[in-house]
Amino acid sequence: MKLRSLPVPVRLFLKRQWTEWRSTVLFVVFVLTPVKSSFADMNWVPTGSMNPTILEGDLVYVDKLAYDLRVPLTYQRIARWKEPAKGDIVVLFSPKDDTRLVKRVVGTPGDVVELRNRRLFLNGKPMDYDSLPAAESAGLNPALASRSVMAEEDLAGAEHAVMAIPGFQGAPTSFGPVTVPAGHYFLMGDNRDNSADSRDFGMVERKRIVGKATTVLASFDILDKYQPRGSRFGKHLR
Repeated sequence: MKLRSLPVPVRLFLKRQWTEWRSTVLFVVFVLTPVKSSFADMNWVPTGSMNPTILEGDLVYVDKLAYDLRVPLTYQRIARWKEPAKGDIVVLFSPKDDTRLVKRVVGTPGDVVELRNRRLFLNGKPMDYDSLPAAESAGLNPALASRSVMAEEDLAGAEHAVMAIPGFQGAPTSFGPVTVPAGHYFLMGDNRDNSADSRDFGMVERKRIVGKATTVLASFDILDKYQPRGSRFGKHLR
């Protein structure tokens, strides 16, 4: 439909709205969208696959310049200066259905990854586990925490929290061994028993990793009337 074919009052209304809102529209199209696509973004986490590190209702900051610079709204890289490392928490698009996910890098190109009864092995070597400081699981749903087993995993020098839910029929507790091919990564959730990750959708191409999650900007308990979790505001992710 051409604008000239519309009734005069409608045309005047649309013209007035464009005059009032064009600065906002142009800002969103030419500034905000490219910035969110290529430089920095926020990711709302609605599931518990990264418990206890990231909780349902966390809003995390995503550094999209952590590894490379991309053409806005594409997978095309302009420059690359770093590759995802073991232990990094990354934002990616699932190779299964393009859903935006947050997971942890467990295996990098060339690594042999294996899970034996929930214990992670890299290149045939078992990872070390230690007790998890209570502060690292603060805010986790009490009912879930009471039936979970939590630990601190030393992933090739990157220490971070993991958890298991005994009796929960979820992700495989044993998997592999599998070799990570060139240009791909093996990703897992810290909630090892309740995470759809590389055990489900396979290896992830490098181009599908779009940034690194570094900080919890804000947090609201979606299981309890969206009560704010003030202690998580500004929390650094590890």
